[in-house]
Amino acid sequence: MKLTGKGLWRGALTAAALGLATSAMAQAELKIMAPAAPGGGWDQTARSMQQALTQAGLAKSVQVTNVPGAGGSIGIAQLVNSSKGDGNQLMVMGYVMVGALLTNKSPVTLDQTTPIARLTGEYEAIVVPTDSPIKTAKDLAAAVKADPAKVTWAGGSAGGVDHIAVALFAKAAGADPTKINYIPFSGGGESLAAILGGKVTAGISGYGEFESQIKAGKLRLIGLTTPASKNTAEMPSLKANGVDLEIANWRAVVAPPGITADQKKALTEVVDKLAKSKEWAEILKQKGWDDAYLSGDAFAKFLADDQTRTKEVLTSVGLVKP
Repeated sequence: MKLTGKGLWRGALTAAALGLATSAMAQAELKIMAPAAPGGGWDQTARSMQQALTQAGLAKSVQVTNVPGAGGSIGIAQLVNSSKGDGNQLMVMGYVMVGALLTNKSPVTLDQTTPIARLTGEYEAIVVPTDSPIKTAKDLAAAVKADPAKVTWAGGSAGGVDHIAVALFAKAAGADPTKINYIPFSGGGESLAAILGGKVTAGISGYGEFESQIKAGKLRLIGLTTPASKNTAEMPSLKANGVDLEIANWRAVVAPPGITADQKKALTEVVDKLAKSKEWAEILKQKGWDDAYLSGDAFAKFLADDQTRTKEVLTSVGLVKP
């Protein structure tokens, strides 16, 4: 159908409006909260998003803030209570928060946020100082089986993926997972200092947080929670080396409650473009993160299902009461 006169003018106005809507987010001043101290995985994710979004021209500016404490419980409370309806606000979260909210009996839940997208996946790494008598996964499993309370672990917040992985490690070693001696840290820097200082037996986190210290010869990689098929001498899989443990962390972004459908669409579109950008692809490669992108209704369903699964695991290992 041909448009003439007023019809053509209205069509031009509609096209212009659509163009403005598409480019609006590129002019936005985005805010990303990392609900943890600097140095950890959420902080790295937020600052990596900041870098890629600005370099790719997807946002005019991106401000990152840290709100540490209680596995993200303090950050999510701030997001829900203070940022309601803010269509320029995002918060990094992930598997750690799912568990932490349960173990901390948080009054604020992920159901109160607006799911946007899952971004990355990362397997867990277990390390010890290089002068540790523990050389292999079997050595560590034997020590845990002999006395789980004597083996001290440094990791992220209570109830998070690090904590869950340690409990499952104890279970795989034949020890009581409720007896583990796990010391939670709100930031990767604090945890790393405890491991390097010999104040704990072992440390657990994403491989990216330990990579530089492993390559510098200051930490020994005991194993990764990868499938057995991924086992190599440099990147040993726990499963291929006598410990039946496989678990993956994931990180995502959510928005505050109360945003409009248009605001949610705009945020989802900018994160979609981020995930497809060459700048983000380069960061994934540098960090060793797997691309686990999932958005829209599919991510919302994944998040709901994962909360159910995590509660079942935490209950089974005694971290959450039935």
